[in-house]
Amino acid sequence: MLSRRTLLQTSALAAAQAQSSSKPNIVLILSDDHTAEFTGSYGNPTVRTPNLDRFASEGMRFTNFFCSAPQCVPSRTAFLTGRSPVSARMSRFTAPLPPDIVTLPELLRKDAGYFTGICRRQFHLDGAMGPNSKAIYDKHKLQTFQNRVDYLDRASPRAMTEKRVNEFFDKRPKEKPYFLWVNFDDPHYAWDNIPGGVDSKTLRVPKWLPDLPGVREDLRRYYDEIGRMDGEFQLVLDTIQKRAGMDNTLILFAGDNGIPFPHGKGSLYDPGLNVPFLMRWTGRVKPGVSNDLISGEDVTPTMLAAAGVNPAPGMSGQSFLPHLLGQSYAARRHVFAQRVTHGSRPFAESTTTHTFDHSRMARNSRYKLIYNCTPGMRYSPVDSYNERSWTEMSDENAWGRLAPRFSQAYYGKRSVFELFDIEKDPEEFVNLAGRPEVEGVEKELKLALHEKMILDWDYLPLPLTP
Repeated sequence: MLSRRTLLQTSALAAAQAQSSSKPNIVLILSDDHTAEFTGSYGNPTVRTPNLDRFASEGMRFTNFFCSAPQCVPSRTAFLTGRSPVSARMSRFTAPLPPDIVTLPELLRKDAGYFTGICRRQFHLDGAMGPNSKAIYDKHKLQTFQNRVDYLDRASPRAMTEKRVNEFFDKRPKEKPYFLWVNFDDPHYAWDNIPGGVDSKTLRVPKWLPDLPGVREDLRRYYDEIGRMDGEFQLVLDTIQKRAGMDNTLILFAGDNGIPFPHGKGSLYDPGLNVPFLMRWTGRVKPGVSNDLISGEDVTPTMLAAAGVNPAPGMSGQSFLPHLLGQSYAARRHVFAQRVTHGSRPFAESTTTHTFDHSRMARNSRYKLIYNCTPGMRYSPVDSYNERSWTEMSDENAWGRLAPRFSQAYYGKRSVFELFDIEKDPEEFVNLAGRPEVEGVEKELKLALHEKMILDWDYLPLPLTP
């Protein structure tokens, strides 16, 4: 017997097919290392994102979207496959996507006749090839994306954005619906000094960071790269408008993971996972705000449903197309995320978390559980560990001048389990794990994570003992 969730998703797929005689064009645009908090439409008064803010007002803005990993490669795996990075065997940062793991553009092309393409910044799913890996990749034909899409631009610079989008449309047959994935560099580290940007003295420092001069200066450069990305976002929209118009075009904008600061990229706290997620489908999706839990795994099943295509076996993501169309559906009770290795340095050469750390996360609408399997690793932020913000924080901590909440969060001993009440403690500083008053919710989240890890064939020890 089919479950209620399956029946609802099946009826939504049938409704989408009946409501539209033509399949929507689909555009996926990703900024890089972008936490939701650093977007005007999410309440930040000093970041400069007028184009994204206007786009958000024209479509649906999601407040509780969480990417599936706080790092580029595994997060993008979930976006494009509808599976967790561990399930897709993409938990080594430099790995290519296994040939047997099917992707969104492949299904759109095979089952719905789409013309498909990827352009701009390195999309991260065909592996990183040094001299030792190249011969192996070539021998076993492990780089596969030239066969997965019709148009592939592996890594063009920012100045080529307009040209690459135009090249895609030059090759696209006019009668075919299309899928285009555009990747941005900004605001990925290292940050440029962009003239005429935000004043470091007036920008908003988030509450999960200490207000220090070095923090403000690094944030200024980060803010300014977001502003530059906002202009590039509009350039892509303008180019699409000129080349194909916007009729029946579903446009999705998201960050791939969060800011490379403490508590952000590389960690399972909200600044590492809660990214901007905006969707516009004029005439189909009513403008508004959604507070439903949405996972990075859900993007592919939802886009497939919009095109009238069934998900592939093994996809664990859930379509939220009914939610977009104003229909009833079974919303998620939990979302999950996985922290895997970062970069390519061997474990023996690193004793800090910015390269090697293993942890898992489960959360509901209020509480979050983090399961640290390598709690003995000394914490340091991904990418920005040599920047002024972190070195200044470390100096303040060494002198005993850093506020205790920051000192404990970034320099204290890490626990195997962390449990946070996001409603009362949005900065995730007060670990409630083991307290009697939250015993029930802790057990609930451990059971949910336990099941997820089993179904994903996760290689880490399970959170509950046999």
